[in-house]
Amino acid sequence: MLSPRALVLRAPGTNCDHETVHAFDRAGAIARRVHVHALAEKPTLADDYQILCIPGGFSYGDDIASGRIFALELKTRLGDLLARFRDRGGLLLGICNGFQVLMQTGMLVADPDGKPRASLAHNRSGQFTDRWVRLAATPGKCVMLQGLDQPFDLPVAHGEGRFVTRSAADLEALAAAGQLVLHYTTDATGQATNPNGSAADVAGVCDPTGRVLGLMPHPERFLVATQHPSWNGRLDGDAFGAGLAIFASAVKAVS
Repeated sequence: MLSPRALVLRAPGTNCDHETVHAFDRAGAIARRVHVHALAEKPTLADDYQILCIPGGFSYGDDIASGRIFALELKTRLGDLLARFRDRGGLLLGICNGFQVLMQTGMLVADPDGKPRASLAHNRSGQFTDRWVRLAATPGKCVMLQGLDQPFDLPVAHGEGRFVTRSAADLEALAAAGQLVLHYTTDATGQATNPNGSAADVAGVCDPTGRVLGLMPHPERFLVATQHPSWNGRLDGDAFGAGLAIFASAVKAVS
């Protein structure tokens, strides 16, 4: 059986693409970095892949707003390619800046009229945040979070990651639809780890199909135990980090 293939879509300013390719490779996929301009010139490239990931970074310098220009380029030059990719059974993953991009393409939390129910605003602190956080998943139908039934740690690094909805009713609707699939929770000392002030402690959301996931934390930065700041030689150095489970779930779903 051929290994699933993952397309890691990059743009000027993307800086987590190599790490994301490595993560998919470790999870059993064959991953390739593809520049958005190359995909725009030949959209049929996407037909060879089962997973499409938009990784983290500062695409186009995050001018105007984080992810805005990348999202506009996808919509204007590639039209409904992302929707067609999903509809034929593919998976879409957006990490940090990639989450910001997917939010602005309308792939995640649009209402029945196609208008966004939510956005990602500047952190409440007004500062860029780079730290580890504790997370709890409620996967429901989100295929990439299956099996993550215990709290786990991942790092975050962003200045615009605060999940906000248009109204309390929109937040309730997304929760009722099972789209709020990842939350910041308390750490081992009982301290809250929400780094940006997100409504309902939301760290990640999926689309109604469960095949599109966006999250602010960086799973590609925690693939082995030794990447965790609390590792001090007492853990098995070959142990998987929690982030690898997300990539492994994606690969398993399309295998």
